[in-house]
Amino acid sequence: MRRVQRSGQSARATIAARRILSDLKSGDSVAVSGACVTAVRVLGDSFTCDLSAETLSRTTLCLKRLPAPVNLERASLPTTRMGGHLVLGHVDGIGTVVSLVRSGDGLEMVFEMPDELRPYVVDKGSIAVDGVSLTPFAVAGRTFRVALIPTTLGETTLQHLSPGDPVNLEADVMAKYAVGARDDVPPQGPPSGVTAELLRRTGFLD
Repeated sequence: MRRVQRSGQSARATIAARRILSDLKSGDSVAVSGACVTAVRVLGDSFTCDLSAETLSRTTLCLKRLPAPVNLERASLPTTRMGGHLVLGHVDGIGTVVSLVRSGDGLEMVFEMPDELRPYVVDKGSIAVDGVSLTPFAVAGRTFRVALIPTTLGETTLQHLSPGDPVNLEADVMAKYAVGARDDVPPQGPPSGVTAELLRRTGFLD
């Protein structure tokens, strides 16, 4: 990310890119470190996107010291193989790197998450960290651990993380649906808009 120009409550970011620019056009969606944005203008070696007040308040995009590396991913096609879990680019909150330990050729990282994400994070479930689909384990209280193989470290910005660094977290959308459908769990965390009554009306529950 080259530049962020603030304008009141929002901002416009300029992001240098190589691989994704060949067929990127104005109006296309791009995930920037896990946050879904819309390409406003495509230049020779970069594109610009607008960051709303909601995006700035829920993500790390305004916290980065520029220029800063970011993970970039185009929207999936309906025919794309699902190599990870379904990531929407709707960041739920900001987590923090607690620790990292070398594990063979890779790393194990421990992250702390906001309280509101805890109901959606389970051992061997799914979570996106800065847009990278990962499998949490050793979930305890507000922390979870992930294992990063050399390919993940080499291809993403996770290789640059240190203890104390903030990260964008997106909980698994299926976990949100599951929690939202339970009558015995009071509403909490990112509102899914999904209730047991809504699922009954639409035929998903008896």
